[in-house]
Amino acid sequence: MQLLLDSANFEEARTCAEWGWVSGITTNPTILAKSGKSTEKTLVKLKKIISGPIFYQLTQETIEEMVKEAKLAADILNKQLVLKIPATEVGFQATAILSKKYTCAVTSIFSPAQALVAHAAGAKYALYYHNRAKRLMKNGKHLAGELVLALKRTDTTVIAASLKSPDELVQARNAGVPILTTTFEILKQMMRHDLSDKAVADFILTGTGLLDK
Repeated sequence: MQLLLDSANFEEARTCAEWGWVSGITTNPTILAKSGKSTEKTLVKLKKIISGPIFYQLTQETIEEMVKEAKLAADILNKQLVLKIPATEVGFQATAILSKKYTCAVTSIFSPAQALVAHAAGAKYALYYHNRAKRLMKNGKHLAGELVLALKRTDTTVIAASLKSPDELVQARNAGVPILTTTFEILKQMMRHDLSDKAVADFILTGTGLLDK
C-alpha cells in the first residue's frame, strides 16, 4: 500500500519527504497553476525534493501535441515521471502510444469498462475520483471495488484520488485500492487521534526512559 501527496506546494512536499512514509506526488493542471511558478520550474523543484514518482497530467488535446508534451515532461522528470492522461477517446489512443516509452496513468476513470481500456492501452495505473464518484454516481460508493475487481490479475493498478477525509482513504483501501493520493492536510490528520495524544501524555507523566536521570 502506498500513500501519495496531491499537491505542488514545495513546503508540503518537503515535509512529506521528511516524514518518510509518503511515496510520491500527484499533480494536475489546477494544482500546478496554484504553485505561482511556471510548470517547468515547479516540476524541477519538486524533483529535487521528492525521490519517488511525480505524476504530471498532459494538457494538450491532439495526439501529436500530447507526444511532444510527454517528451518535455520526461526531459525534466526522467525516470520519476508518471504521465497522467485523461480517460477520453484521444487520451486512450495517446496512452497506447506513450505507454510503450513512458509510465502512464489514465485519470478521471468512472467505470470498470474504462479501466479495462486503460489496461489494454498499456497504462500502469487507473486513477479514479473517490469522493466525486460517491457524490455524482448512483452507485458511486461501489466504484472502487468494481475497478479493483475488473483489474484483478492484470499489471494495471488502481489509484484513488479525490479523497476528502481519512475515512475515505480507509474506504478506498478496504475496497482493495493499493495506492491513495490526498492533500497534505488529510495526510496530517491520518496520524492523529485524541486518544493517542492522551496515552502518550500519560506515559510521559508516569514513565522513565533511557535518557532520564
